[in-house]
Amino acid sequence: TILVVDDSPENLQVISAVLKEHYKVKVAINGERALALATAAEPPDLILLDVMMPGMDGYEVCSRLKAHPATARIPVLFVSSRDEEEDEARGLSMGAIDYIVKPIRPSIVQARVRNHIELKRSRDLLERLTTQDHLTGISNRRRFDDFLALEWRRAAREQAPISLVSIDIDHFKAYNDHYGHPQGDQCLIQVARALASSVTRPTDLVARCGGEEFAAVLPCTDSAGAINLAEQMRTGVLAQGLEHAHSATHNHVTISLGVATLVPQADESPQALVDLADAALYEAKSAGRNRFVARQR
Repeated sequence: TILVVDDSPENLQVISAVLKEHYKVKVAINGERALALATAAEPPDLILLDVMMPGMDGYEVCSRLKAHPATARIPVLFVSSRDEEEDEARGLSMGAIDYIVKPIRPSIVQARVRNHIELKRSRDLLERLTTQDHLTGISNRRRFDDFLALEWRRAAREQAPISLVSIDIDHFKAYNDHYGHPQGDQCLIQVARALASSVTRPTDLVARCGGEEFAAVLPCTDSAGAINLAEQMRTGVLAQGLEHAHSATHNHVTISLGVATLVPQADESPQALVDLADAALYEAKSAGRNRFVARQR
């Protein structure tokens, strides 16, 4: 999917015509609309961005894209009638990967877009291999740690709330002992799928942190929002209907959750949020499992 951003309907039509045979093309006539499309549920794989636009110009749009965790890694190609060296240097220094000078030359646009799409495919594959849990397909512990550190710093700067949900499958050892490890793997896959489907915002992250342990990082989320998601996760896993004959809690697979919310302080590390969530999870288990406990500060 390619997002083309230009304040000229004629330019949008020309570039769309060049690309539509091989790509799904979305268009935006101003910066505000571009940011809305870039942060939608299905973000673009590449953005062609006009530099000179009224109101929010291309430089400002690019700056906001690179500052947002959901859009920071989307490749941006600047398109401009300005061909001075300093203009191109400015665009590239802001994080754009290429600079196309108007008037549009169809063969050049097609070639550069094709090359950058191939590069993105390779980069996405490499990223999946290093940050994806090989069994469940969701994010792994490495990705969780990096993402939490990034969002913690952002929340500290903006003095915004950040929430963490720590999740354990109840009595998973008993499940493995009774049904066997291959079936245990299938259980992990289905639980991961239920957890991931509960999260709809592209800014949130669900990860498998090891064994039967999962977690969800929820930036800019207050306690009420995190509690709502935790209950969706709990009921979503239970609705899978996975039989668990040796559970002391329920005859189907259940989860326990610890929900933590706080606004980071200057002298704190993300471990403060992790510790708060783990303490809440311990309380949920002690209270009988198949439930969540929420703590905030």
